[in-house]
Amino acid sequence: MMSGPAGGKETRQRTALEEYEQSGEGRPPFILTYTEVKLLGIAGVGFFLDAYDLFIINPVSTMLQYRLYPNQNMPANLQGLLKASANIGSVIGQFLFGYCADAFGRKAIYGKELMLIILATILCISTPTGTLSPNGCLIYLTMFRILLGVGVGGDYPMSASVTSDRATIRKRGTMLAYIFANQGWGSFVGSLVTIIVLACYKHVMNDEGETSKVDGVWRIVVGLSLIPAFGTLYQRLTLPESTRYEKSHEAELVEQGVLKKEKMGVEVGVHPTESESSVDEGPSVPAAKKTHFLEVIKYFSEWRHLKILIGTCSCWFLLDVAFYGINLNTNVVLAEIGYAGSTGTPWEKLFKVATGNIIITALGFVPGYYVTVLSIETLGRKPIQLMGFLMEALFLGILAGKFHTLSTAAFIVNFTLLQFFFNFGANATTYCYPAEVFPTRYRAFAHGMSAACGKAGAIISALVFNSLTDKIGIPAVLWIFVGCSILGAAFTFLLPEVAGRDPDAILAEEQREQQ
Repeated sequence: MMSGPAGGKETRQRTALEEYEQSGEGRPPFILTYTEVKLLGIAGVGFFLDAYDLFIINPVSTMLQYRLYPNQNMPANLQGLLKASANIGSVIGQFLFGYCADAFGRKAIYGKELMLIILATILCISTPTGTLSPNGCLIYLTMFRILLGVGVGGDYPMSASVTSDRATIRKRGTMLAYIFANQGWGSFVGSLVTIIVLACYKHVMNDEGETSKVDGVWRIVVGLSLIPAFGTLYQRLTLPESTRYEKSHEAELVEQGVLKKEKMGVEVGVHPTESESSVDEGPSVPAAKKTHFLEVIKYFSEWRHLKILIGTCSCWFLLDVAFYGINLNTNVVLAEIGYAGSTGTPWEKLFKVATGNIIITALGFVPGYYVTVLSIETLGRKPIQLMGFLMEALFLGILAGKFHTLSTAAFIVNFTLLQFFFNFGANATTYCYPAEVFPTRYRAFAHGMSAACGKAGAIISALVFNSLTDKIGIPAVLWIFVGCSILGAAFTFLLPEVAGRDPDAILAEEQREQQ
C-alpha cells in the first residue's frame, strides 16, 4: 500500500486522467480540440515524410537514370536495392526505437528519429554525382537512404505510442487514424512537388535539351521534405512525458522493487526533479532497464499476449506484401491508364508519370483514410480490418482474372476501389491495433515489432515483384496478393476488438489474478 505523498500523487494523476478521459463526451470523436490538433501536427509529420519519401523514390530513380546512365539501363540489382533501402532501414528503426521508447521513456527518445531523418536527407541530396562513378553514386545514396529509413521507421512506434498515451480512450482510434492519414497526404504532396519542380525546369530541360539538369530537380524534390521536419523538431524534443506513461512506469518500478524507500531516501511513486534525477535515480535506472527487458519477455511468454502479437505482426506483414507490391510498382497501373511516359523527351516522360501518380493518389488513396477516421469508433477496428482484407481480395481477384480484358475505364474504377479499401481497411487498422491493444509499458516495443514485420513484407515485394512478374506474369503475382489478403482476414480473428478497451486496466487485473 502506498501512503502519504506517494499515494497522493497517484490519486492526483488518476483523477486528472479520469477527468481527461471524460472530457468532450458530447462531441463526435472526429471533432478535435486545439490540443489534439497540435499533437496531430507534431506526430503526423513523420508519416507525411515516410510516404513522401517512399512515393518519390520511383520518379527520383528515373531521374537518376537520365543523369547517371543516359545511354544505358540502370543496373537492376542496384535499382532494386535503392528502392528497398529506406524499408530496410525502417525495420532497424522500428525495433530499436520501439524498445527504447518503452525502456527509457518517450520524452528521452522522441525527436531523435526526426534528427536522423534530417541528417540523412541532407546527406542524400549531397550525393556527388559529378565526382563518383554512376554505380558509386547509387551505392552512396542507398547507404544514406538506409539511415533515413532508420529514422522513418523509428517514427512508427514513437508517434503511435506518444499519441495513444495522450488520447482519451473514446477518441484513441480516431486520433491514430488521423496520424496515419498523413501517409496519403505525403504521397499526394510528393507527386505535386515533382510536377511543380519539373514545370520550373521545363525550359532548360525540354527547350534547351539539357537533360543533365534533372540532377537539380531530384535534389530539390528530396530536399523540400526538410521544411516540415525542421518545423516540428523543437516541439518533439520539448514534448513532456505523458501522465499515462509516468503512471505505468512508476507502477513497473514499484513491482520490480527497484526504488527502495528507506535506502534511496526517495518516496515510492515520487519522481525527483530533472536536476536531482542524476543523483537520486542513478543507481536504479540501469537496473530498471535490464529488468524491463525481462518483463517484456515474461509478458509475451503468455499465450494470451503472444497470440495478439502474432496477430498484429502477421496482419501487417500480409497487408504490406500486397499494398507495397502495388504501390511500389505503379508503372504497371500507369501503363494501363495511359500515363506510362514511354514516349517523348525525357522531360515529357517524367512529367507524364508525375501527373499519373497524382491521379492515382487522388482517386482512392486519400479518401479511404478519412472514411476510416469518421467510422473507426462506430464500426470498430476488427470489422474494418476484416472487411478491408476481403474487399482487397475481391478487387485484386478481378484485376488478376481480367487483367488483359478490362477496359481502361473498368481498370481505373477497379483500381480506385482497391486503393479505397486498402486505406478504409487493413492499411489503417494494422497501424492502430498495436497502439491500442497493448499496455503502455509494452506498447512501443509491440508496435515497433509489428511495423517491422510489415516492412519485411514491403521489402519482399520491392525485391521480388519485378523478377516474379517476368517469370510467371502479372496476373499470377496478383493472385499471390489475393492469397495474402485472405490469410490476413484469417489472422485478424486472433485479435480482440479494442474500441473502449483500456489495456492498462486489463494488465492490472491480470496481475491481481496472479498474486
